[in-house]
Amino acid sequence: MNITNKDIDGGKAFDWGKTSENYAKYRDIYPQQFYSCLTERGLCVNGQRVLDLGAGTGVIPRNMYRFGAKWTGCDISENQIEQAKLLAAKEGMDIDFFAAPAEEISFPSGTFDVITACQCFWYFDHKTVAPILADLLGSDGRLCVMQMAWLPFDDPIAGKSEELVLKYNPTWTGCGWTRQPVHIDDAVLEHFTVEEQIGFDVNIPFTRESWNGRMKACRGVQASLSEEETVRWEKEHMQLLEEIAPEKFDILHYAAIAVLKKKA
Repeated sequence: MNITNKDIDGGKAFDWGKTSENYAKYRDIYPQQFYSCLTERGLCVNGQRVLDLGAGTGVIPRNMYRFGAKWTGCDISENQIEQAKLLAAKEGMDIDFFAAPAEEISFPSGTFDVITACQCFWYFDHKTVAPILADLLGSDGRLCVMQMAWLPFDDPIAGKSEELVLKYNPTWTGCGWTRQPVHIDDAVLEHFTVEEQIGFDVNIPFTRESWNGRMKACRGVQASLSEEETVRWEKEHMQLLEEIAPEKFDILHYAAIAVLKKKA
């Protein structure tokens, strides 16, 4: 389904469903340290019920399944959820996935111990969703908002790749990331307190093919360009990588996590 938001990409429509196969193939890239930041704090572990918002193809629930929590994942895109179900079933994982906007989720009060939201929290209507999430959590519940972005001003391959996305999609606002904590706005702080902000640099390994796929599966390319434009972008990006990148390389990213506690 097409999504439009005047504050994102100048209101240009995007559809994550168009990226689902490539998203599943190329965007499962978070390092172990990313998950350890949660488990070391006693989050998303055995005995807990966890809801993952904006689950996409189920990257967070599938990678954290081994820690023993009971996972539920939701995403606005039915195509993304179908990929999540297929991948979880292939790995023999008992994860409940369903398609719905975060603003329309409905469970009994106190159903979950932890709610996670990775690379998606900025898409939500915080004034609507914050009280819903607070109600879904138990009295000692935590909301974990996570993000990881390449650093285009520090990493030349990432920077040149961004420039090419902007050539095809000049209104794309997913560019220009720097080292920054997760932003939590006032509507969320009415229901939660920020318990901790975590941030660290991390090098993520890629090949030319996998970095091309990772970039193609971003909002600025396959999710919003036409099929013809995407094909042309992909060809030009591979040519660029052959000129500036070895076959295997790392891309510098910054990972950030905010742990929020439900207010009493």
